[in-house]
Amino acid sequence: MRDQVRVVVQGGGRRGRGAGLARVLWAAAELTVTVGVVVLLLVVHQVWWTNRQAAAAAREEVQELESQWAEAEAEAEAPVSGDGDLEGGGVVAESPGVPSGGSRTAGGVPREAPARAVGGDAYAVLRVPRLGLVVPVAQGIDKRGVLDKGYAGHYPGTAAPGAPGNFALAGHRNTHGEPFRYVNRLRAGDELIVDVRGQRFVYVVGKTLAQTTERDTGVIAPVPRSLVKPDAGYGEPGAYITLTTCTPEYSSRYRLVVWGTLKSRLPTRSVSGGG
Repeated sequence: MRDQVRVVVQGGGRRGRGAGLARVLWAAAELTVTVGVVVLLLVVHQVWWTNRQAAAAAREEVQELESQWAEAEAEAEAPVSGDGDLEGGGVVAESPGVPSGGSRTAGGVPREAPARAVGGDAYAVLRVPRLGLVVPVAQGIDKRGVLDKGYAGHYPGTAAPGAPGNFALAGHRNTHGEPFRYVNRLRAGDELIVDVRGQRFVYVVGKTLAQTTERDTGVIAPVPRSLVKPDAGYGEPGAYITLTTCTPEYSSRYRLVVWGTLKSRLPTRSVSGGG
């Protein structure tokens, strides 16, 4: 019998291990790319798409409010028959600017927010001419129910628009419509206009606080003054407005504050075009 010759091939196991490692690295790279794409899509959705959705819905809400107010004013101005009923069998409209359940001061200014302004329902419109901003205002500062809808949220317990005290609002600076993104650009003398049904309140920016903590409740007090920086704010009672938002951008670490004082109040009928 011929001698059998054995050929030993060395290094095959090493190449096999190398190929296995290459497959693992390739799979890890694919996973990393996939995760990166998913994260990018989430960022685009959060930063861009939610902005578009919320901003569009907020514009629609403003239009709906203004339409309701116009209809209410038309009903209030309709001729009244001798028996006290509106011609055509309609119901007598409520007093302009004060929905059912609301109350007035002796001067005709509501003491508190309208009773229906709960659960994220918008009841007013904030206009900031310098920024080209028009945004609905709803009672409460709940993120999902109010702020994430692109609205400005009215801090519970603070004054109603135009009333003595502090009408305090919160709004997103980034994402979800970001209505307060550029409030840092406001300067003393800029107007902040608040429309409710039948009335317009014009505030004028007086002071700003570039940065304070989220727990600085003094900035929304009836007489607004920072508890963190006591030299920032006011010292006498009045009719104030406060805008608060997060700062720096894309962070919720601190709060940016803008304060204003009431300049005038007038019926919306005398405002041509609604402002």
